[in-house]
Amino acid sequence: MSNYCAATTGDTVSLVLASRDSNLAVMTVTIHQVPASTVYPLRQAVLRPNQGLDACVFPGDNDPETVHFAAYQGDAVIGIASIYRQPSPSGHAEDAWRLRGMATEPELRGTGIGGAVLSACIAQVESKGGELIWCNARTPAVKFYQRYGFCCIGEEFELPGIGPHYLMMKRMEDSLDG
Repeated sequence: MSNYCAATTGDTVSLVLASRDSNLAVMTVTIHQVPASTVYPLRQAVLRPNQGLDACVFPGDNDPETVHFAAYQGDAVIGIASIYRQPSPSGHAEDAWRLRGMATEPELRGTGIGGAVLSACIAQVESKGGELIWCNARTPAVKFYQRYGFCCIGEEFELPGIGPHYLMMKRMEDSLDG
């Protein structure tokens, strides 16, 4: 699946997918706030496949202001992300939020699920009056975040055992268009 369009109603996102052979498929995806424990299995499978589940428990996961989102297709969790109130490492804003643990089932990448989850995170930061959202983005995901208004800050760096990343930021006054 390579092309898609999305319609959103409440917390339901309907994705119309067009495959390379022009066949259309409709996938209904719901985005919900969930407990931290709900995001751990997909975090491990996609982001920490060679580590134990304990490596998927991040500092701040259970802070009262932290919000975890999951995209569901039926009962299956197919996309996740978490948002934490945390100062940016560059000190660019007083009220900054960190995006972490963003993942989509590999076979569903490029279908709009990640964008829907990211949009929920951005809306959460907006609703809390946040000035900035930031993340350590894996290098292959930089273009995805740029489509949502994030900019690279500084040079590529390596997170040991995880891979190359860029610090990316989005000021909340920037466009939310994806």
